[in-house]
Amino acid sequence: RHCKQRSDCCSLEDYNQMTEWLLSRTRHRPKIAVVCGSSLDIPYFPVSTGERTSLSRTYNSCVFMQGRFHLYEGYSLCKVTFPVGIFKLLGVETLIVTNASGGLCQDFKVGDIMLIKDHINVPGFAGQHPLCGPNDERFGIRIPCMSDAYSKDLRKLALDISHELDYTNFVREGVYCMVSGPNFETIAETRMLQVLGCDSVGMSTVLEVAGAKHCGLRVFGLSLILLLYIVSLDYSREEKMRAEHLQMMLNTLIARSHQLDEGINVN
Repeated sequence: RHCKQRSDCCSLEDYNQMTEWLLSRTRHRPKIAVVCGSSLDIPYFPVSTGERTSLSRTYNSCVFMQGRFHLYEGYSLCKVTFPVGIFKLLGVETLIVTNASGGLCQDFKVGDIMLIKDHINVPGFAGQHPLCGPNDERFGIRIPCMSDAYSKDLRKLALDISHELDYTNFVREGVYCMVSGPNFETIAETRMLQVLGCDSVGMSTVLEVAGAKHCGLRVFGLSLILLLYIVSLDYSREEKMRAEHLQMMLNTLIARSHQLDEGINVN
């Protein structure tokens, strides 16, 4: 969305073709987009090679992207964030991102669900940022603010829902850190990320969030803690049950998110 000088970048024509293809095949005009696992078989989209999960619930006001694209798969920054631009052109107003990550906070347990309140973009520190290059004002301003990247109102709603569902013993809030991967961090790297204030670490999400904020979308993020660093790198069967809890929480949040648009100023 920021350049067409390189062959790996997406043009406005690419965005328009994709948007027109999607709009021609459904009468629905979604206001909420959810990024989860497994890729959709639609033209002009890159194909995800990462391991996939599924969240197979359909809503008239939502579009679910079953899969995401990672830098470590070889995709360009533009193609990683390409779906976000499509969501914007479809008329989406809220982006919900989900991921699995490794816990860095010593209070976390495997199977915890972390509401993302902020992030650290490690690739961005090295210039690997989706907003680099000439800016297209049709999507957003040149330098958007990221200090409020994740909606406080949606996080509050999610916390209220966690109380109602009796999930408070495993629902947390924290800072998510993105690294490019595709490897787990060394002990020294893990300690560095803890010093920086990171509560969990993964290889996705942040680039999409940056693109969403650039487009003016409201963002909510959930991360399922699948392993704990330092203590262990082993997976737990607890993750399966908590994935179901995450789905229930997400379903409820989507069903009630319209409440925030009824006289409430949402960040």
